[in-house]
Amino acid sequence: VQLQASGGGVVQAGGSLRLSCSASGRTFSSYGMGWFRQAPGKEREFVAAISWSGGSKYYADSVKGRFTISRDNAKNTVYLQMNSLKPEDTAVYYCAAGTTPALALRQRGYDYWGQGTLVTVSS
Repeated sequence: VQLQASGGGVVQAGGSLRLSCSASGRTFSSYGMGWFRQAPGKEREFVAAISWSGGSKYYADSVKGRFTISRDNAKNTVYLQMNSLKPEDTAVYYCAAGTTPALALRQRGYDYWGQGTLVTVSS
């Protein structure tokens, strides 16, 4: 599975962005998908995850109520809608695909990673 993240950019605090992650291959619907982010000088952290069917969704406490993860298996794409953005959301955002639901919140639960897209939130 090859993943391509897009949709990053510069936005003012309080604004919104929607990230997309397109996947190659016919087995996209078999994978749980996750979004992680890495801010400058910090470790990569979990943001959100969605099960293969879309029936289960998980969020980091820091984004709960502001971010929404969704997927369209017909389009082989997962989305991250980000609202009410804050300067502390500034990071490179990575999408990932994995087949271990029990590890959906862990980086080691994912086998494939996209290249990342930069989100910058100005104050």
